[in-house]
Parts: sequence; C-alpha cells; structure tokens
Amino acid sequence: MHASQGRSAGLGLALASAFAFGGSGVAAKPLIEAGLDPLHVVWLRVAGAALVMLPVAWRHRALVRSRPVLLLGFGLLAVAGVQACYFAAISRIPVGVALLVEYLAPALVLGWVRFVQRRPVTRAAALGVVLAAGGLACVVEVWAGLGFDVVGLVLALGAACCQVGYFVLSDQGGGAEPPHPVGVIAYGLLIGALVLTAIARPWGMDWSVLGGDTVMDGAAVPAWLLLVWIVLLATVIAYVTGVISVRLLSPAVAGVVACLEAVIATVLAWFLLGEHLAAPQLIGGALVLAGALIAQSSTPRPPSGPVAAGAGAPDVVVDRADARL
Repeated sequence: MHASQGRSAGLGLALASAFAFGGSGVAAKPLIEAGLDPLHVVWLRVAGAALVMLPVAWRHRALVRSRPVLLLGFGLLAVAGVQACYFAAISRIPVGVALLVEYLAPALVLGWVRFVQRRPVTRAAALGVVLAAGGLACVVEVWAGLGFDVVGLVLALGAACCQVGYFVLSDQGGGAEPPHPVGVIAYGLLIGALVLTAIARPWGMDWSVLGGDTVMDGAAVPAWLLLVWIVLLATVIAYVTGVISVRLLSPAVAGVVACLEAVIATVLAWFLLGEHLAAPQLIGGALVLAGALIAQSSTPRPPSGPVAAGAGAPDVVVDRADARL
C-alpha cells in the first residue's frame, strides 16, 4: 500500500472510530430511560465487548506478566471509571454536554504536568486550557445559574478525571517496546468487566427491558438492537478501528480526528433523541474542542509509541469512551 493510500485508509478508519464512539451515549440513553440502571448499561457494554475480545486477550496473554500495572490502569480508569461516570452523567444531562465536559481531559492533563509535576507548559497549551474552560462555561450556561444538573456535571467531570488518571499512568508505563494496543484494550475490557460486575451486580438487573422496546424521540426501537449497537459498534469496532488508524496515521493526527466524536455525539443526539442545544452552547462546544486540540498538540510527548486509541494523552492516544465511550 502506498503512503498516500495508507493515510487515506487511516483517515477513513479514524472517522469511523469517532462516529462509532460518538454514538454510544445516543444508544445507551434510551435503555436507561426504559428502566435500566446506568451501571447495568455500562456492565452490558463492557462485558459484551470483553466476551467478543476474549480470543484477542488470550493471544496477548504475555501482557499479564509484562505490563500488569498498565492493564489495571486501563481497566479501572479508561474502561470502568470513564464508562460508569459517563453513562451516569447522560442519565441526568444531555449527551452532547456530558461528552464536551469529558473533553476537558487534555486540558486537565496539562494542569497535572504544570502544577503536580512542576514542568513548564507552552503558551499555546495555556491558551488551550483557557479556551476549554471558557467553552465549558458556555455549554453549561453559567450565566443562567448553572441550569444543568450539578450531579450530572460532576459525573461528567469524573469521567474526564478518569481519563487523566490513565493518561498519567500510560506516561509512566512507556518503554522501548510499547505493548500491543489491541491486547491492552482486550485486557482493559476484561478487567473493567470484572470490576463492574462487583459494582453493578447485574444479577439484580431487570432483564425484561432487553426484550421490549425503547423510545428514541418518539420512535420505538428494540432494546436488544441498541445493546448490539453499544457492544459491537460503539465499543469493539470503535476501539479496533481507532487503533488501526493510529498505526496508519500518527497519534496526533488520529487524536485530532477523534475530537470529532463530541460533534458527532451532539448531532446524533439532536436528530435521534431530540436534544437541542442553544447557539451559545454550540459556540461553547466549539471552544471546548478547540481547547482540547490545542492542549493535545502542545502536550510533551516522549518517544514511545501509542498503546491505545483516542485523543489527548502525553504518549498515548486514548478515547474514550473511550472511551471513553
């Protein structure tokens, strides 16, 4: 494959990954509104994806001995922590708002670098933080007395902090031979599923909801179809296409494309859930994304390679949701 063809393929896969991740909240919210607890929806997503990725985990079983801390960090923070906080947040606030708050993670990483590690940051990085904070103020409409659910905003911020924790852990876990990203994802999902099983207690879940219909902006949609969407499209396919896109492009370029996830989530929530954002919120969202892009491009990067797919880490490109979503 020629270099130009590889870049074109990588760009297409990065866009596919951003679209897949961006749809996770849109598919999950009707299940939550139908009666499922947000933690149960998270468990269904992570456990289902872990089962699909089980053969990949077995193939890369050497990672358990060579990188146990990294796998635990990915499972606890980038999978269980991010997903639980994000899905709990969207049960209280609009999908687009929750994801935009989560995109403060790159700016928060710079705060860690500057004030905890006491390392200098560039003026461009500081500008990114200011833009992201100002954009967030517009998104939550602070001039209206914080019209959004405060608990929902705190949960969304918790998702951002979980991403920061994984970014920091990954920065410490690099090496001459970075672990295979798909292997890290597979074990992260397995560990996340085990942790969420203990927390969510799925044996108490109302399983009958999955056999009925949910409502998306007035239209009936089978619950099982949304579950398949969340597990296969918004998790397995999203992660794998993201990883391959990083290999074909670069972490920085793939991360920039991944920032479109927030835009895609907002547009999908607008059309499929009827969640309309006002003009100041849309402007604020653009500022948050601009700040995230600047913060990501200004973060110091060691020479080690990526370990997973997504946006905003010092030496790792991780999504979210991711991640992470």
